[in-house]
Amino acid sequence: MRIISRFAFTAFFTLIVWSGSCACASAAEQPPRPNIVLILADDMGFSDVGCYGSEIRTPNIDKLAERGVRFRQFYNNCRCCPSRASLMMGRYPHQVGVGAMIDGYAKWIRDAANRPSYSDHLSRESPTIAELLQGAGYRTLMCGKWHLGDRPQEWPAKRGFDRSFALIPGAMNYFGGESSGPRAPMSLDNERFVPPHDGFYATDAFTDRAVEFLTEASQHDQPFFLYLAYNAAHWPLQASPVDIEKYRGAFDGGWQAVRKARHERMIKQGVIDQSVPMAPMDRGKVKLWNELTDDARREWAHRMEIYAAMVSRLDEGVGRVLAELDRSGAADHTLVIFLSDNGGAADDPHRGRAGAELGSRDSFWGYARPWASVSNTPWRRHKVTPYEGGISTPAIACWPESIPAAKHGTFVNGPAHVMDLAPTFLKLAGAAYPASDDIRLEGRDILSMIRGQDAPADRTICWEHEGNRAIRRGNFKLVRLADANNWELYDIAADRTESEDLAPTHAELVAELAAEYDRWAERANVVPWSQIVAKKKQP
Repeated sequence: MRIISRFAFTAFFTLIVWSGSCACASAAEQPPRPNIVLILADDMGFSDVGCYGSEIRTPNIDKLAERGVRFRQFYNNCRCCPSRASLMMGRYPHQVGVGAMIDGYAKWIRDAANRPSYSDHLSRESPTIAELLQGAGYRTLMCGKWHLGDRPQEWPAKRGFDRSFALIPGAMNYFGGESSGPRAPMSLDNERFVPPHDGFYATDAFTDRAVEFLTEASQHDQPFFLYLAYNAAHWPLQASPVDIEKYRGAFDGGWQAVRKARHERMIKQGVIDQSVPMAPMDRGKVKLWNELTDDARREWAHRMEIYAAMVSRLDEGVGRVLAELDRSGAADHTLVIFLSDNGGAADDPHRGRAGAELGSRDSFWGYARPWASVSNTPWRRHKVTPYEGGISTPAIACWPESIPAAKHGTFVNGPAHVMDLAPTFLKLAGAAYPASDDIRLEGRDILSMIRGQDAPADRTICWEHEGNRAIRRGNFKLVRLADANNWELYDIAADRTESEDLAPTHAELVAELAAEYDRWAERANVVPWSQIVAKKKQP
């Protein structure tokens, strides 16, 4: 009964706030509430789209930047479902049950933690942004990767979405499945959906449904919220031969050459200042490019060709969504936000059917650590870590009727975070978060940033994932990986590539920030990694 009453209260409270605010002013004083389209890419690095320096062709995403603003310091939670949890709830992931991955491999972490903050699904103790917007009169739509709960009662249709077409777990075969074998676990509203064997490609399928849902929404006299969460460009590397061919030879120069060219374009475009260097290349155990055999270089280049093809197909999907907004006359009155859930992934599952052609439905590879370093140019490291390469996302906001023309194509400075989206959307909807002593939003309203205004760096943001920790307060950032013995300290304003560790010469500041991190961790119900690992080692 507690859950039912909480959500009944949530919807009622939000609706009352919205209705009451409208009743207090004339229609002329209350501008129509905007539509909201949130497009989330998966495992896409900071420099993987054209308007952030990439050689990958993304004209439709670039168009959003030309008509809107780009963020230089927009952060995520360094991995799939923790970022999605914060995005959906406006809170830190541990506060909403996603302190660890919800997948089966992380069960030992959840069992060792043994707290509600480490669950295999999104908490029902907090409302999702979809539930709140739905209660405020929005039509709520979702297409793409969910990764916040596998059971039917945890699907998008049960968490505030009027229409949904979702990949339920964290990864899938883009063609629906191998030549033989089970299909991907998906849902269409409240029902299970089985991808057809032929003619299915996930990116296109999510776009198709998004356009369908938008067409339906145009027939309703209410604003809409579309959450379009592509699974691209998450592994496995799979794309059509036609798309792959467009990038044939584009990466034959190797990782460092591509990374260097991106860095130069980023400086020219104004994404970074010319004084910003590149963090050291992270190749893991892979040899230098010129030490590889010709066959090895061809294979490595081919991986990135497929990755680029996947990003391009995603961009085509974005273009189709924008075209539908234009067709329905909703484009000017719609806020469109594009971002990624974490940095490029160093993963390389490297499985699938023996002898299957790389990129086909029967192969299952990743592009691995060297290309992840390229995706995250110029920052350090990659997905899973709280270094800048793991937590920095390209982020674009386009809202033609509200972003001043003088701001179009410009950059916004100052830190923002995925958990800021929920409070921002609530403000746009004229709704409020239900009052509670123990449950509150952690994000902040960034509407002024969306409209092109810089924000001061006077906020504190924390991260924790599988023992990897960080805290940024102002321009100072403290970082410590799970297997590290000491904290590292960086001045993000002067050294965002995290090249010069200031900890040895700033012991007092390190101690102060570490203590502040510990206070946050206790408040957010984070279990110290040492305690989790100790339990795993018990007989």
